[in-house]
Amino acid sequence: MARAAVISAERVPWSQPPGHFEAYSKYLVDPDRTDSRHFDFRVSIYQPRGYAAVHRHEAAEQIYYILRGTALVTLDGEPHVLHPHDLVFIPPGVDHGISNSGFEDLVFIVVTSPPETGSRGDGA
Repeated sequence: MARAAVISAERVPWSQPPGHFEAYSKYLVDPDRTDSRHFDFRVSIYQPRGYAAVHRHEAAEQIYYILRGTALVTLDGEPHVLHPHDLVFIPPGVDHGISNSGFEDLVFIVVTSPPETGSRGDGA
């Protein structure tokens, strides 16, 4: 039986996954930290000019929800500018990348389902 969890974000260290530059995430819920089997949930912060290189997930869906800053999201080569309270849904098989195109830190939530094994090395 899965266990419930209460997590203090301040106690979770920032990680910089491979393929991410001036870009950090706090993995709050994922199979490495909790008993979650269906998704991972993280908060990411990208400094100005920070980015995640274009990549794709073969099985996972992702959602990015912008909290602060301006994001440039590329979906299959097409650029999109996102602002606070904008959201992007990325289905499996879509080439995508995200960068901070603004002048302040970009802060956003990332939800991935299903979580990928070793999720701290993949995704935004």
